[in-house]
Amino acid sequence: MSRPALSLLTQRSLRSNFGGVLRAPAVLVRQIGSVPTPVSEITHPDNDVPQQTLDQVKQFNKYTVTTYNRPDIVISRGKGSYLYDTSDRAYLDFTAGIAVTALGHSDEEVAKVLYEQAQKLVHTSNLYHNEHAGALAEKLVTATQKSGGSWADKLFLANSGTEANEGALKFARKWGKDVAGPEKMEIVCFTNAFHGRSMGALSATFNPKYQKPFAPLVPGFVTAPFNDTQKAVEAITERTCGVIIEPIQGEGGVHAAKDEFIEAIREKCTKVNALLIFDEIQCGLGRSGKLWGHQHFSSKCIPDILTMAKPLANGVPIGAILTNEKVGKLIQAGDHGTTFGGNPLASAVALNVVGRISKDEFIKAVNEKGAALKEDLEALQAAYPGVIKAVRGKGLLLGVEFTKDPSPIVKMARERGLLVVTAGCNTVRVIPALTISKEEAREGVARFAGAVEQFSKSS
Repeated sequence: MSRPALSLLTQRSLRSNFGGVLRAPAVLVRQIGSVPTPVSEITHPDNDVPQQTLDQVKQFNKYTVTTYNRPDIVISRGKGSYLYDTSDRAYLDFTAGIAVTALGHSDEEVAKVLYEQAQKLVHTSNLYHNEHAGALAEKLVTATQKSGGSWADKLFLANSGTEANEGALKFARKWGKDVAGPEKMEIVCFTNAFHGRSMGALSATFNPKYQKPFAPLVPGFVTAPFNDTQKAVEAITERTCGVIIEPIQGEGGVHAAKDEFIEAIREKCTKVNALLIFDEIQCGLGRSGKLWGHQHFSSKCIPDILTMAKPLANGVPIGAILTNEKVGKLIQAGDHGTTFGGNPLASAVALNVVGRISKDEFIKAVNEKGAALKEDLEALQAAYPGVIKAVRGKGLLLGVEFTKDPSPIVKMARERGLLVVTAGCNTVRVIPALTISKEEAREGVARFAGAVEQFSKSS
């Protein structure tokens, strides 16, 4: 074993970047692939917040629709891989805003673009061209082509991932009617998928908890088991206009599609003249260690449509639909639209973000950091085999599956200064900023290990 070194957060415990005390315990960093010393001490107790914060939360809840269960803390700022609450406590962020802040919090280049563009032009509507939306479309098409995606041809800019998926489903419905008439209108989707919460996207998100309160949903959706090749092929028929799938499921528990599964779907879509839609809102744009998640599979596995959003502008709301030539030609003026999509502000930021995360050296670094982080999590699994069932994922889209519901770990980790988020199949997602350092990643595993240790002792 190499000589231990003082951890990054320990060094920062004396003084934060902003002058605030971080209250971090001493944690020793060991070699990659071994479990760092678990942080057993609770350093950020949820109940250790000022009355002023509790009053603020109470006031917020008085006027806010209750769609989220949130702890009684208020996040006030962030920098890099860290978030800070109003008590100036630092949290190492393994959520990145749910895979959004790929370049970390308060990125200086993003802030500069926002500042300069906001003084110049924020919004015009799509009645006119603006200088950044078209340039962003070109950048995404050419970056995809450069990475091997010769299929990429046209882009539609939207406001979010859900809106991008809604547009993709509309494009598929039009495709079906255009090539075969009104009977070709079915959309095939898969179990454990998550495509959004609007009515069309929700209809493709097979989860009774999400769907039941809002039934009846949009008709024409057929669900097949994820990674079941035979049943997927059977579900795709001459009535199918489109198939929507995440190459690597995020919300569903960080499950990658099997090569033969994706290949068979692509082949059957071609056979019945249906569009294949890859939802890469979470696994795309470098998150998986490649520009696009589907590039982990056979070169035959190319989409007709690809949707993206989350990291596209590092937190500024934006989404996009990338299409091949035949779909690009299909959609005509008036078929789809958006008021805010492609606005100069979001497009300018996205242009900066895509230019940086699409570089080969950036993607290479994601792979290296992801491999090291996964090794540490696998070492943690080996230390707690009765609690951790599996570690899986690619790049910095990782999932730790537990033998029982791991929801309590979210609080246990947060009270040790680490933010994590759960997913389906008893899984905790580990999705930090793509710019996280190896030292910060190890620090996070130490804090996570402390939470796992406590969880293993709970009933």
